[in-house]
Amino acid sequence: MQYEFLGPISLDDWGPPMEKLVYLIMSRDHDKFDILYVGDCEKTDDASFFTAHPNFKCWVKESISEKSLHLAILPLFESSSEMRKNILNKIISRYNPICNSDDIVKTTPDYVVRKTDSTEKFACPCCGNEMKSEKILEKSTLYRCTGCGISDTKLNS
Repeated sequence: MQYEFLGPISLDDWGPPMEKLVYLIMSRDHDKFDILYVGDCEKTDDASFFTAHPNFKCWVKESISEKSLHLAILPLFESSSEMRKNILNKIISRYNPICNSDDIVKTTPDYVVRKTDSTEKFACPCCGNEMKSEKILEKSTLYRCTGCGISDTKLNS
């Protein structure tokens, strides 16, 4: 996951408008920037968008000073709200910004792992020993060799 943000600029230097983007609020400490908050915006012309933000107090509290707050943006002009939320969630899960603590989404895998009693047998391509079914996933089955231990995955038919 790599995104190329524009900026950072001092939050004081920002001015509207702003449309369809993901933004980072960062605190500058000498030559280092710490991500305090990640958000997205559909559209705004409000000059007080950031200072009126519900998390503005957290940003100021967690930064050296209000003057050290900076903004970086990732323009996504053709994006849907869902696409921006997906990027936002990836950044939150990777960097755990302190002022997003209420927004951290507990993710669950989009697959199901089930133990199997499958009786399908086939030989290991490496050593010729029997491959036994280890786990049945939603669309495939994981097999492990009883001899050398390598694994193989086959699509369920």
